[in-house]
Amino acid sequence: MTIRMAHHDGIDLAYETIGPAGGEPLLLIAGISQMLTWPDDFCAALAARGFLVARFDNRDTGLSTHLHDAGRPNKLDLLLRPACAAAYQLTDLADDAVAVLDAIGWSSAHVVGETFGGMIAQSMAFRSQDRVRSLTSIASTPSSRIGRPSLATLVRILRTGRSIDSAEDYAQHVRDLDAVLGSKAYPQDEAMIREFGRRSFERGHDQAGVERLSAAFQASGDRRGELATLRLPALVIHGTADRAFRPIGGRATADAIPGARLVTYPGMASNVPPALWSVAIDEIVAIMRSTAGDTPRAGTTIA
Repeated sequence: MTIRMAHHDGIDLAYETIGPAGGEPLLLIAGISQMLTWPDDFCAALAARGFLVARFDNRDTGLSTHLHDAGRPNKLDLLLRPACAAAYQLTDLADDAVAVLDAIGWSSAHVVGETFGGMIAQSMAFRSQDRVRSLTSIASTPSSRIGRPSLATLVRILRTGRSIDSAEDYAQHVRDLDAVLGSKAYPQDEAMIREFGRRSFERGHDQAGVERLSAAFQASGDRRGELATLRLPALVIHGTADRAFRPIGGRATADAIPGARLVTYPGMASNVPPALWSVAIDEIVAIMRSTAGDTPRAGTTIA
């Protein structure tokens, strides 16, 4: 797979495509992590269903532009005035995603976003409705204030902090974080988790960039009014054990989008574990194959 660059407002965005050249276009959006959030085998499974899959590094991650000159967000401003602390907004990230479509030459695509990437996908669907064929929001929320982690979870996340000076350090950090936020009800592939950490470090891990992205998400407002205007096939996937964005975030997303289908998986946390890839892909493909107005009403739950 060849890394290419899209460009938006002085930002270079690294992306790659997987699948048949004539496949139906599908854009995967990560959150505060790199495109590696979407595992190679998951992308290959979608490609095998006839999709040309694109994934990319958000700004401040991986091989895309890092805004080092913006520094780290001021923690007091982030708490009291998040809009002032953020170097850029969620809308900028949504427009970055559109720039990837432009670079590939896609007039529109199906869009899937996970965790914070789901927030980007939601914003993209509102801002560029003619560019989004269907929307799938996974383990996300329509507002950073809805479903946010409990105090106990935040404390456990803070305890995973460590000095990161090598790929092995970051691999251990990712493993520690997965122990807090991962899907404990499903088999964990520790080797895959650690390899993700190593590859992420080697491709340009940037803790200050993670903080800038986090600030942009915290500064974003409530999108439920925007989501109510959407007229497209929409799927919301959420786990009952999600501690990063609690299940109320998925319910609020589905309730906000007319006709959206909500699918919940018992025991799933803030990522779709390999054991659920097949059934989740079936749901994603089904929503992509539907047309606006044909999807089940919001609130449909699959146990």
